[in-house]
Amino acid sequence: MLRNLYRRIILLFYKDKHFFTRLIEITGLLPFNTDLFRIAFIHKSARLHLKDGRTVDNERLEFLGDAILDAVIAEYLYEFYPDRDEGFLTQLRSKIVKRKQLNKLAQKLGLFHLLKSNTGMSQGRKNILGNALEALIGAVYLDKGYVKTKKFIIDRILNTYLDLEKLSIKESDFKSRLIEWAQKNKKEITFASKEEFNTGKRETVFMSNVMIMEQSYGTGSGYSKKEAEQKAAEQALLKILTT
Repeated sequence: MLRNLYRRIILLFYKDKHFFTRLIEITGLLPFNTDLFRIAFIHKSARLHLKDGRTVDNERLEFLGDAILDAVIAEYLYEFYPDRDEGFLTQLRSKIVKRKQLNKLAQKLGLFHLLKSNTGMSQGRKNILGNALEALIGAVYLDKGYVKTKKFIIDRILNTYLDLEKLSIKESDFKSRLIEWAQKNKKEITFASKEEFNTGKRETVFMSNVMIMEQSYGTGSGYSKKEAEQKAAEQALLKILTT
């Protein structure tokens, strides 16, 4: 009861009640340094330019949040799977924190409603949602400390939106699987990746082509080199299995 009363009193003093109501619903926390949380949702395309020449966006908070998220997930998996080896833990952590997964989690949390960006989702720039989630985690860490940040990640994200058992058996690292196949079958394999600018959509993408014994077996595109190579590897594996 006192918590609800305190929450109402705080909201009376916030200029943007909608923003902070949503923020409290998402995190379950009452923000102290409100500027941190506002910055967490400012994408670089909408960065603020200060009078002293500095610019403000969420990239620094994203950097911090990425490191905190990795640490929390690593600790959680270490305790949750006491009998699994380092390889299993590393793979599962990678599946949780990969960009596509973070984008989905950010969407489920409703971060799109708080994001300040001049880049539309229709252009495929959904990675800004995952980036905003990492920035939010960075803001929570600076505002509330590690213990409450860990609780936010575990209670509001992992336990709410992820099924670890199902995720642990889902195949996602097609590149490693393809390389293992090539080594087993003594095949030479190379990935040729390059960065291209799509003038129509005004965005940068990566293109990747996987070559096996100097023959093209698969191509892929994505908003990161890793994503493009994974798609190319998936296509190559499909070709191998069906021929």
